[in-house]
Amino acid sequence: MTRRSVTTSSYSRRDALRMVAFGGGAGLIAPNLLGQPAFARTSATKPTGRVIVGLGQEPTVFNPLMAHIEVDDGVHFSVFDALFRVDPQGVIQPNLAVDVPNQKNGGISEDGLKWRIRLRDDARWHDGKPFSAEDVKFTLELITNPNFRSWRTAGHALVRDITVISPTEISWRMEEAFAPYLSFLTETFIVPKHILEKEANPNSAAFNQAPVGTGPFKWGQRVAGDHLELVANADYFGEGPHIERLVFKYIPDLTVLYTQFKSGDVDLVGQPYITADHYGEAKSLPNRVVTLVPKTSFESFYLNLERPQFKELAVREALYAAIDKESIIQGLYYGVPSPTETFMPRQSFYFNANLPMHEFNLKRAGQILDKAGWAPGADGIRTKNGVRLSFANSTTSGDPLREQVQQFLQQTFAQLGIEMKISNLPAAVMWGEFWMQSQFDSVIVGSSYLIGADPDVTNRLHSRSIGAKGGRGSNNAQYANPEVDALLDKGARTFDSESRRAIYQRVQELVRRDLPFLPLYQTNAVQGTRKGISGVVPNGNTRTESWNALAWYWAS
Repeated sequence: MTRRSVTTSSYSRRDALRMVAFGGGAGLIAPNLLGQPAFARTSATKPTGRVIVGLGQEPTVFNPLMAHIEVDDGVHFSVFDALFRVDPQGVIQPNLAVDVPNQKNGGISEDGLKWRIRLRDDARWHDGKPFSAEDVKFTLELITNPNFRSWRTAGHALVRDITVISPTEISWRMEEAFAPYLSFLTETFIVPKHILEKEANPNSAAFNQAPVGTGPFKWGQRVAGDHLELVANADYFGEGPHIERLVFKYIPDLTVLYTQFKSGDVDLVGQPYITADHYGEAKSLPNRVVTLVPKTSFESFYLNLERPQFKELAVREALYAAIDKESIIQGLYYGVPSPTETFMPRQSFYFNANLPMHEFNLKRAGQILDKAGWAPGADGIRTKNGVRLSFANSTTSGDPLREQVQQFLQQTFAQLGIEMKISNLPAAVMWGEFWMQSQFDSVIVGSSYLIGADPDVTNRLHSRSIGAKGGRGSNNAQYANPEVDALLDKGARTFDSESRRAIYQRVQELVRRDLPFLPLYQTNAVQGTRKGISGVVPNGNTRTESWNALAWYWAS
C-alpha cells in the first residue's frame, strides 16, 4: 500500500470558521488503497495471537438478519458466512456457494426470474452440525416473516417457490427481475435452521445474544459496555483464520480511542477510525501504519421532511446555501474528506459528475427565505403560518468534530434568523428507534447508501422504505418523490449496466434538486494498525474494516 505526503495549507481555520476557533488545515490526496482480494492467507499453522479492534460504538445486535448499524457488521462478517462476498474491486465471489450464478452459466435464467445456487458440502455450524440448503431456505423465509424484525426485506420479498433440490443445491423464482439481488445476498448472512426453528419468537431467541454461525470465528464472551471476544474456528472450511482471538473493544470517546491506539492498547482502529485532527500526528507514530482509505459513505445534514419546518423546498435550499462546506472540510477536517453533491461515491461507475455545485452564500440564503415568506418574529426567529424556523440537530454524543460542526452551523444559521438547538444522544439511543422511526428533527450522520457495489438505493430513498409509515427500509428522511420511486423500480429490473447508469444518474439529479438531506462530503477514513499485522485489506464495498479478519495474521 502506498501513502502520499501531506501538503500543508496556509488556510487559516480562525478565518475560515470565524465563530469557532479550530487550528491550521491540510489538504490530503487519497491514494488508491484497494489491493487484490484477500479473503484468506494460506497457512498450515494453527491460529495464534489476538487482534484488538477499537470501535467508537458498541456492537449490540448479533443476529445479522435483524436491524443493526455498521459496527455490528464486523461481528457478523466474522461469525457468519453469506452465499457470496464482494471483494475490494466490487466483484462478487462465492462464499457458501461454490460459484456465482449468472445468465451465461445458467444459474440465472435469461428473463432473470429463475435462480439456481450450488452450495459447498464442507461447511459446518460452530456446534458441529452440517450446513445445507435447508439453512438457506430457512434464512430467506425468516427474513420475510412478518413477525420477525428483519433488517432488510427489499429484494428478499420477491423470492418465491424456494426449493431444496439437494443438501448442496437450492432454487427459487423471483416475482420480478431484480438485478441488485446478488449484491443483497453478499450481506445476507445465513443462520442455522436447527437452532432458530425451535424458537417461538426469533426476535428474543437466546441465539441473538450468543450466535452460532459457520464463519471463521466463534462466539467467545461479551462484557457489555466494554468488549466482545471471538475465538478462532479451527474447523473453518476456508483458508484461515490465523489469529486465535479477535476482540472488539468499545471506546465511545474518540480521543480516548486514538490515545489507546498510540499506547498499544488497541491494535487496529475501527469505526469511526482516527479523527482527522489526529491524522498529522498519527502518520508519524513509530510502529504504526496509518493510511487514508476512500469509503463509500458520505456525511450529510439529514432532515426529517415530515417536520413542518422542512416541508418547503425553499427552507432546505436556504439551509444548504448557509452551510460553509469548504470551511468545515478544510478547517475542521484538515481537508481529509472530499466535497460531494450526492450519495453515490465518486469511484462508482454510476456517479453523476454533472450535478449543480454547492455555493456558500448567506445573502442568497436570506433572500430565498424572504421570498418564501419566512419573516423574523419578535424574538428574531423566522416564522411562517405559525411555524417557527427552529429545530433540533442530533448526532452521537462524544464525537468532538461533529459537535464543533454543530456549533459552527448553529451560529451561522442564527445570522439568518434560524434557531438550531443541539441535542446529542448516546449511540445506542441515537441510532435506535430515534433514528429508525424518524423521531428526530435533523441529524448529522454518515451513511453508505449502496449495498455492495450495486447502485440500487431503494432501501434509502423509495417511499415504501419509510419505517415511520410502516415501510421496511431506512428512508428515515421520509422522502417521497413518485419519479424517483418509478426510476428505482425500473433500475431494479434492468440488468444492462449502461441503461442502469442513466437511471441512477437521473435519481441523483432529482435527489440533489429535492434536498431531503444536505450533502457535506464523501468520507476518507484514516485507518490505523499496529505494525506487524498483515492481511488487512480495505474494502469500500463493505461497511466494516473487519470484513476479512479471517485473513489477518501477525507477521513473524
